[in-house]
This record gives sequence, structure tokens and C-alpha cells, in this order.
Amino acid sequence: MPSRDELRLLARGARLYYTDGLRQPESASQLDLSQARVSRLLKRAEAEGIVRITVAAPPGVFPELEEELQRAYSLKVAFVVDAPGSADDEDRLLQELGAAAAYYLEAVLRSGDVIGISSWSSSLLATADAMRPLPKLTGVRVVQVLGGVGDPSARIHANRLTHHFAELVNGEAVTLPSPGIAGSPESARVLREDPYVAATLGMLKDLSLVLVGIGALRPSRLLASSGNVFSREELEELTRQGAVGDICLRFFDANGDPVASRLDERVVGIRLGDIKAIGRRIAVAGGTRKTAAIRAALRGGWVNTLITDRTTAESLL
Repeated sequence: MPSRDELRLLARGARLYYTDGLRQPESASQLDLSQARVSRLLKRAEAEGIVRITVAAPPGVFPELEEELQRAYSLKVAFVVDAPGSADDEDRLLQELGAAAAYYLEAVLRSGDVIGISSWSSSLLATADAMRPLPKLTGVRVVQVLGGVGDPSARIHANRLTHHFAELVNGEAVTLPSPGIAGSPESARVLREDPYVAATLGMLKDLSLVLVGIGALRPSRLLASSGNVFSREELEELTRQGAVGDICLRFFDANGDPVASRLDERVVGIRLGDIKAIGRRIAVAGGTRKTAAIRAALRGGWVNTLITDRTTAESLL
């Protein structure tokens, strides 16, 4: 136990540094001690409970909630945004998620990245709309990981997402000139053998990170408008097999296990196993409609970075 005189010195040094705002050299001069001795005093003051350091999160920031998510689902990063009043307003929720994802990506993207990006994700479209240009990046490629051909009225969204994102990161856009869902396994096989499609699919092994949305069984408006959806009967079949959600039209059950289905062979794009091999797997997703799908994706380890809203984060825990 420190003596009363030692405690007095610890308290005096802590007050000079933390309360009066003196730097260590100035504190050392006041106490007539060496700077190294002052540094040791400050550490001892913390150990003895004389100094208690707390970090107060500003409004709208949820570090404890993020840390809980990271622990619960073994995530590298959880980024939780406050989106009050957006639970039933999907457009507003997408804006909030997109703004948060844009901020995060502006901080973590690096020169030389090969970025995979899903073609039909409303949350990623909102992300690209919110991002600032990053002209200092070099050697970046942005690769569509799911066929970007669909209904002409919706196809512009997939191409705008890929090309606009590539412009933002000063990179090259690489499209996947195929529907996301072919009419049959045979036609999907033919599409994969097309030289342009095969070249893009061959780049998937080089991805340094992938950006995806997480889909509920009921498709989003954007995906439905593209025509890259399964029929009601086919979705009912997936439901009977236990599917609760998808990433890039690759379905999984509530435990995150892939749902083996004959429909899987009709998808032209990245497979779940290929996604898991990528070091940085970033999902931008939230909302009540998608909570079960997000939980399943996290359980399966298909993503290791999640950008979501507070209500969804609390539900996941």
C-alpha cells in the first residue's frame, strides 16, 4: 500500500496534468521531478484509482453496442448508426446506412484494392451516392460480382453503381455482362463460358474486399424491378428448405448454412464459398424486414464487417 505522502504526490501530479492541463515537462518542473518520474506517477495514479479515465460517446455514436456485436458474431468491425424514425421508412434508412458506409469506406479503401460489388443492392447504391471522390487512390478495380444485365429500366442502376463507384475511387470498372439469374442451369453454364463473362468471373479470386447487401427472402424493389428474381413458387420452395436470406442470390438458412437448391446453378456470379475466402467482407444492411437474414449471414460468417442501424443492432443482440 502506498504511504500517505506517496498518495499525496500521486494526487498532486495527477491534478497538475489532468485538471490544470500542464504537459509532463511542465508538471515535472512544478514538482521538481524528472519527466520519467512524472510519467510513472501518472500511471501509478491510474492503478491506484486516483485517476479514472472515461470516454463519453457523443450522441448518435454507439461504441458499446458495436463492441457487443463484434464479440457476439466475431466481427472485425461493426458500425452502428442512429436512424430515428426510419424503421418503417426504407428510403430514409438507406440514406442513413449509405452515408455511414461512405464514411467508413473513405477511411479504409487503399490503392491497389480489387473491390467486388454486388449489382442489385439499394444500400450500395445509396453508399455510392453519399461517397466523396478519392482521387489519391491508384490501381483500383471495381468488379461486379453478380450479373448486371436485367430489365432495361433497371439495368442503368447496376451499371451506374459499378461505374460511379469506380469513378469515385479513381479506378477501373469491370462489369459482368450477364443476367444475375439465367433461365436454366444449362443457359447459365453457356453464359459462364462466354469469354467476357469468364474473364470477369476469373477476377473474383483476386478480390481484396467485397461490398454486399443482405437480402430477405422477399426481394427488394430494385432487385424485383431488374427481373433477377425467382418466381413465387421458387421462393416458396426455398422457404420450405429453410432459407431466410441471401447474399448475391446465394441463399442460407437461419444458422447461416447454405441452402442447397437446384436454383443455385442458375445464378451467374460469386458463390458463398468465394465470398468467405475474401479478407474484407463488408455488408451494408438494416431494417426490420432484413433482421433475420442479417443474423443468419453473421452466424454463417459470410461477412466480417457490418454497417447497420441501431434498432437492427439491438435486435441482433
